[in-house]
Amino acid sequence: MQLFSIIFISLLLAFSSSSAISAPFEEDVDYERIDQPQPTKSKNKIEVIEFFWYGCPHCNNFDPYLQRWKKGLASDVEVVLIPAIFRPEWEIHARAFYTAQVLKVLDKIHPAMFNAIHDRGVPMSNEAQIMKLFIDNGVSERNFKRIFNSFAVESKVRKAKTVHTNYGVRSVPNMVINGTYRTNAGLAGNNVNVLKVADYLISQERKK
Repeated sequence: MQLFSIIFISLLLAFSSSSAISAPFEEDVDYERIDQPQPTKSKNKIEVIEFFWYGCPHCNNFDPYLQRWKKGLASDVEVVLIPAIFRPEWEIHARAFYTAQVLKVLDKIHPAMFNAIHDRGVPMSNEAQIMKLFIDNGVSERNFKRIFNSFAVESKVRKAKTVHTNYGVRSVPNMVINGTYRTNAGLAGNNVNVLKVADYLISQERKK
């Protein structure tokens, strides 16, 4: 009987230890499950979405962490940026993002928008300010005006106004892993932990 008890306790401890190692983060503590999981657009890849706003200081602080993290991702992971539009005044920043995306200059404009707002104090709250930023980064005035108010950009902006509700996102920055999980610094604790949680959730999705 004593031997049986020792074996049982040993197995219980081993199981507990194994569970702790395999599950370093806890649901509803470090991340949340989305009520209705959303389909992803990244075929055969694990999709990671970041919802952000250029005017958000927390998004500005998080972006360097995200950019470094992206460089180390495996080829089966795709990061998608979505500009959140919680308020009417946020729309113009989303329009700037999608204009840069269509013109294929997002790699220049994305950090430049954060820099202009948070380091240089330019709010980027009107078309003239945004156009100057694009021109300073090699885009002609003609091309900027052609795309900024185009149907293509308008369609993307219209969708961005509501898409966050599908994921239950109510703040920025917020990350969604494969349409299934949601995490942010409020849950994970800080920017570094957000990405550790994302890594963990990506690994969980790979097992499916």
